Amino acid sequence: MQDAPGRVTAPGTPVAGGVGDSPRRPDGTLKVTGEFAYSSDLWMDGMLWGATLRSPHPRARILSLDIGPALATPGVHAVLTHEDVPGRKVYGIDHTEDQPVLAIGEVRHQGEPVALVAADHPEIARRALERIAIGWEVLEPVTDPRAVVADPERHRVQERGGITRHQPIRVGDVAAARGAAAVVVSGEYEVGIQDQAFLGPESGLAVPAEDGGLELYVSTQWLHNDIRQIAPCLGLPEDRIRMTLAGVGGAFGGREDLSMQIHAGMLALRTGRPVKMSYDRYESFFGHVHRHPAWMRYEYGAAEDGRLLYADVEIILDGGAYTSSTGNVVGNAASLGVGPYEIPNIRIDAYGVYTNNPPCGAMRGFGAVQACFAYESMMDRLAAACGIGPLEVRRRNAVRQGSRLATGQVIDSPAPMVEMLDRLEAMPLPAAPARPDGGGADLRDLPGGVSQTTHGEGVVRGVGYGIGIKNICFSEGFDDLSTARVRLEVIGGEPTALVHTAAAEVGQGLVTVQAQIARTELGVQRVTVLPADNRVGDAGSSSASRQSYMTGGAVKAACEAVRARLLELAARRLGLDGAGTADLAVHDGKIVSREGGVLASIEEVLGTGAVEETREYHHRPTTTLDPVTGQGDSHTQLALCVHRAVVDVDVELGLVKVVEMAAVQDVGRILNRQALEGQIHGGSAQGLGLAVMEEIVVAGGEVRNPSFTDYLIPTILDMPPMRLDILEYPDPNAPYGLRGAGEPPTLSSTPAIVAAVRDATGKALTRVPVRPEHIAFGEEGRGT
Repeated sequence: MQDAPGRVTAPGTPVAGGVGDSPRRPDGTLKVTGEFAYSSDLWMDGMLWGATLRSPHPRARILSLDIGPALATPGVHAVLTHEDVPGRKVYGIDHTEDQPVLAIGEVRHQGEPVALVAADHPEIARRALERIAIGWEVLEPVTDPRAVVADPERHRVQERGGITRHQPIRVGDVAAARGAAAVVVSGEYEVGIQDQAFLGPESGLAVPAEDGGLELYVSTQWLHNDIRQIAPCLGLPEDRIRMTLAGVGGAFGGREDLSMQIHAGMLALRTGRPVKMSYDRYESFFGHVHRHPAWMRYEYGAAEDGRLLYADVEIILDGGAYTSSTGNVVGNAASLGVGPYEIPNIRIDAYGVYTNNPPCGAMRGFGAVQACFAYESMMDRLAAACGIGPLEVRRRNAVRQGSRLATGQVIDSPAPMVEMLDRLEAMPLPAAPARPDGGGADLRDLPGGVSQTTHGEGVVRGVGYGIGIKNICFSEGFDDLSTARVRLEVIGGEPTALVHTAAAEVGQGLVTVQAQIARTELGVQRVTVLPADNRVGDAGSSSASRQSYMTGGAVKAACEAVRARLLELAARRLGLDGAGTADLAVHDGKIVSREGGVLASIEEVLGTGAVEETREYHHRPTTTLDPVTGQGDSHTQLALCVHRAVVDVDVELGLVKVVEMAAVQDVGRILNRQALEGQIHGGSAQGLGLAVMEEIVVAGGEVRNPSFTDYLIPTILDMPPMRLDILEYPDPNAPYGLRGAGEPPTLSSTPAIVAAVRDATGKALTRVPVRPEHIAFGEEGRGT
């Protein structure tokens, strides 16, 4: 019996722990008990501690730099500046090398690295940093991205100019459609800077090797891309750097860019000793990129019945001082800028700009989050202007299979948006809010919680909706691939599959999924997923919701190749001719006929031998967006998620309690339900944070709240109960028909929550996060 491509099971007997099950995560117990080894736990005898001196200014020239007093500090083994970089002095994640390893004459953002110290103890290193004397000429920072778009030459941060990328989208005739529109609505929207807020700050260990190379143990999202950037800067060939993934305490995009990798390597090579670097929380806020803040202007025109006729959009994304992933984030924001709606006439101008604000790059949702807040807010405005409900206006304009995106790309796999909206509407609403006298109510269920700022007076309930569309995997012509090596042998008398990839487990459960795929494809129970390192080919980044698709596809392909060789070997040993393998399958450690008869065990077929195969998996090709029209098949897969949020708002004090969130998501095929539900809950939590609490506050290019005391993230008391409805409409182009699922909930949860707060308050609320003063005083437009 065959119930999925390459998956053979006996009738009524699924493979235990295989695809579709939710086996226990191998790292789960260790993480719960505190025994899991994160990168900050790394230790080696004789190691030194590295530390970084960072600029206190968002923009300044370095007039003088004296490291003598620091170098003379007892216990200090090295003090390095840009003059000590062994190779190339700049690097960049996306083949745009514009970020200095250490500042060269000028700093362009607060926290930019200037010098490094290696010492016997972290406290000695810290004191040595304080003894480095720098003469500064403080310059006026460029901080307004809109001014950069208006005059990029005048507001120049980088040599190449003020604009990282301008991506237009042009479809139809917006001017003509504007004249035909019966209803026109417009709005301006702003998204603040959100931090990935992973709980494990940047850390790692660099160990000099006997061959003059380097062993690196680092928490990252993409081993091979790290090496491509590190090697030229250290003056080493790539094959002289051996990189192993250390325990990762969360990522969400913030570990795609380098942090301490080159710095630790420089110190290790200079001292000849292992060097550990570990940021504290304060430094972490300056040591990684953040979500791009956005300023967006939207105008929609529609017929009287609410059917969209045109969209006129401008999106400005602030990338900070260096390029990072800004160009790709702009591509996403442009291509998904009007969401999952059919609009015949579209004009979009999306910009990424350089400023002296904090550097920004990848974060869960990658450009689509910012646009989703704007276009979903616009759909609610359109519904109100047309006198129809918020769900109905979305149904009337919904994409479906065969629809075209703004880029002209045809959605060629299921897109059950209308069904998802219907299912969401059918979900029961939570019980009515607590009585104004608070009788019988738990104060934790009221806005303000146990602080007892209210007993129910002034509390109004609101309901809101949001839907988002997110690309899955890398886009715009990138040759996205992942590599897997699978070995099948008998260990301890039991057939065992060894799976080796360079894919980063960052907490999403990828190690578990790889093992599930191997069990399903090879019919064995014992699977060991080897540590991720660069001794196997590139697996790409753990981002873009791509690893189940890409590395899952690679593991599946390698397992299929191993299974084919195993069956050929079995056929020979069983005396069958070459065509006999068509009648054979593997199940529960046995070679069986298609009719279910057991012919031999895997142990008998393999003996002391082994079967090993390595496979690369590539998704179907994509194309770059046309630089003038924005047309092109830029995405390989698209995913939809719909949210409903219910909130209670104290309209007098501006306090918000999210009472419940409900989500409907199409995932193509469920590989691991428990992990999937965790991803939807987690993505929704980050969307909640962006909606009502999370923001890096910046004034004049300086960060005002670099700590978890002042940068607020949702806790268990902030996260409401969730209702989930998970659909499975397989994508015929994807392994098992799956659809990447980690990012879409982050898109739609934010506008749903803000819409619910609007419903309760009647306020326009055009900026996130929504603050108490926006509700109580209507101050949403007053800067940051």
